[in-house]
Amino acid sequence: MTFNDVNAAASAVQNLSEEECWNALLSASLGRLAVAVGGRPDIFPVNFVAADRRLLFRTSPGTKLIELTVNNHVAFETDGVGRDEAWSVVVHGTARALDTQRDVDDAATLPLHPLIPTVKPVFVEIVPDSITGRRFVLGPEPTATLT
Repeated sequence: MTFNDVNAAASAVQNLSEEECWNALLSASLGRLAVAVGGRPDIFPVNFVAADRRLLFRTSPGTKLIELTVNNHVAFETDGVGRDEAWSVVVHGTARALDTQRDVDDAATLPLHPLIPTVKPVFVEIVPDSITGRRFVLGPEPTATLT
């Protein structure tokens, strides 16, 4: 590629500040929870809410909850696509099932309801260790020239 092609590619991808990442998380409601147990990664779509610099989702007893009990280190990704731009935010952190009645009662006041008609009595919070994001300017692929 030529120098101009590299500059065009660099300007099409922009890093988000931490505040921009949180604003993006606040605007989203569906993400992907990545876990790893026994060297085997797994990923689950979950609806979530961002509140007080943490992420919360609901689940029922099963694979997700078991895997979080074995290894509570998680990655979480959410993204959005508009007409002219897209964005992606990745959170690395620790997850735990809320276990005090006060925590559960507080979480129950948030706008977090199952998307499918299933009972999900367990609230899980993710406390971030790191948060990164990128914004992508959408457009046609530029012509690359090899030099």
